Amino acid sequence: MQVDVLTIKGKKSGRSIELPEEIFGTEPNNHVIYLAVKQYLAAQRQGTHKVKTRMEVQGSSKKLHRQKGTGGSRKGNLRNPLYKGGGTIFGPKPHSWDFKLNRKVKDLAKISALSHKAKENAIMVVEDINFDSPKTSQFTAILKSLNIDKKKVLFVTPEYNENLHLSLRNIPYVGSSLLADINTYDIVNVSVLVLSESAAKVFSEEAVEA
Repeated sequence: MQVDVLTIKGKKSGRSIELPEEIFGTEPNNHVIYLAVKQYLAAQRQGTHKVKTRMEVQGSSKKLHRQKGTGGSRKGNLRNPLYKGGGTIFGPKPHSWDFKLNRKVKDLAKISALSHKAKENAIMVVEDINFDSPKTSQFTAILKSLNIDKKKVLFVTPEYNENLHLSLRNIPYVGSSLLADINTYDIVNVSVLVLSESAAKVFSEEAVEA
C-alpha cells in the first residue's frame, strides 16, 4: 500500500512509503478485534470493590438470647447480616477482571484494526515533527493544515518525543503513543491514525527483513 508523506503544512512532500500489505491490506477479523478490546478494557478495571463480612464488622460476639423458649426466631449476634450494621452476605471481593489472550490473537487483532483503518483511508503519514520547545498553538495549527483538527487523532512515533508529547497532551481529542506500545484499542478508538515518517519506515523495514 503506497502512502504519500505529507508535510506539516498538509502538502505532499514528494516522498512516499510502501506500507506492507500483510499488515495493512489483510481481510479484517472483527471477532478478534472484539476480544482484544474486551481484554484491554477488562485489564483497566481496578477490581478493588470490597464489603465487610460478619467476621469484619464491629459488634459484640455474644449471642443475643437463648436459642429456644423465647417465642421468637433464633438469633446469633449483632454482626448478623439481618441486622443494621451487620456483615454483608456474598458481597464483592477484590479480584482482577483481566483474562489471558494469546499473543497470536492479539497480533491478528492489531493487524485487523490497521487494515480497517487502511480501508477507511484513515491512516496518514506525516513528516517527523520536531519542536524546539512545547507549543500547543503550533501543534493545533498543524492539525488544521492536515484537516484533522476536528477529529479524534492518535499520533504514533517510534521514540518518545517530549516536546511533541507536551504540545498535544492538553488537546482532549488528540493522543500520542510509541510504536512499540500501540494496541488494538488505541487504533479503533480514534478516527485518524497519524504515523510519523520514521514510524512508517519501521513497518517497511520489518516487511523487507521478513
